[in-house]
Amino acid sequence: MSNAPVNNGRRRFLTAATSVVGGVGVVGVAVPFIGSWNPSARAKAAGAPVEVNVSKIEPGQLIRAEWRGKPVYVVRRTEEVLANLSAHDDELRDPNSEVPQQPVYATNAYRSIKPEYMVALGVCTHLGCAPTYHKGDFDQHVEGVKNGFFCPCHGSKFDMAGRVFQGVPAPTNLMVPDHSFPNDDTLLIGVAEGEA
Repeated sequence: MSNAPVNNGRRRFLTAATSVVGGVGVVGVAVPFIGSWNPSARAKAAGAPVEVNVSKIEPGQLIRAEWRGKPVYVVRRTEEVLANLSAHDDELRDPNSEVPQQPVYATNAYRSIKPEYMVALGVCTHLGCAPTYHKGDFDQHVEGVKNGFFCPCHGSKFDMAGRVFQGVPAPTNLMVPDHSFPNDDTLLIGVAEGEA
């Protein structure tokens, strides 16, 4: 034991400095640990829901969203398009959507929850190309149909419900992902109706 006088100021400084360095170390370890609780980009791509604001979509307009690394087409269909959806059923491969390419709640004439909105993966069911949207000029590809989707890779054609026409390479209708409308302005892709 030393008989030297105790320097309380130095002792307080060393205690405070040690506490600060220890606190920085705890934060340095805690930040990555807490960050690891967030889903990774890979996990998000594997199915995290995507929210889309549909309030500003004009009738006839298509917007694209991305879900699970794939494009999702969201089209606000016009009254004219809705009225003419059944006019070409005899030209379609699966007009009643009997092949399960959509959730049960979207197995209807519109293949959607709200008739006004078409929600479909923008991926051709033939080889995975991206069909292009034709608004008002589709009859150049399909006789008598003004609006729809045309896959330029191999010529597959889909109507405004994403239903495939006969005589094209695509075997099935475009896929409709799980989706819901938590409110009038919001579309939630990846969450089934009733689960939102």
